[in-house]
Amino acid sequence: MSKNQSIISWVLRIIAAVILAQTLFFKFSGAEESKYIFSTLGLEPAGRIGSGIAELVAVVLLLMTRTAALGGALGLGVISGAIMAHLTQLGIEIQGDGGLLFYLAIAVFVCCAGVVWLHREQLNTLVQRIFKKQF
Repeated sequence: MSKNQSIISWVLRIIAAVILAQTLFFKFSGAEESKYIFSTLGLEPAGRIGSGIAELVAVVLLLMTRTAALGGALGLGVISGAIMAHLTQLGIEIQGDGGLLFYLAIAVFVCCAGVVWLHREQLNTLVQRIFKKQF
């Protein structure tokens, strides 16, 4: 990876990690907005706590260079669920937030996709190791 790619990777990873990490307080503390979201989805409290744990793991993986691709992939999975929930059940705007949560989810998606692309060789190596051991 070139120096510029490494810098871009760090910027994308930090942006995604900061956005994901700041939502953890609300999920784990049972903030009213989080309860509203997951109640609307029929997933309160297990979905709120479960997605919070997955996001916490994604944050940790994103911030370690050796596991950046895995963190990006996990982040993509978690945030794809959030985006689909916005598009199908929640709507873009939640409780008068002007769409802030939706737009933050889009930002995380773009950042994680960039991380996965930049670190695609890590994922390729991981997949090869997994399938080599299973067969």
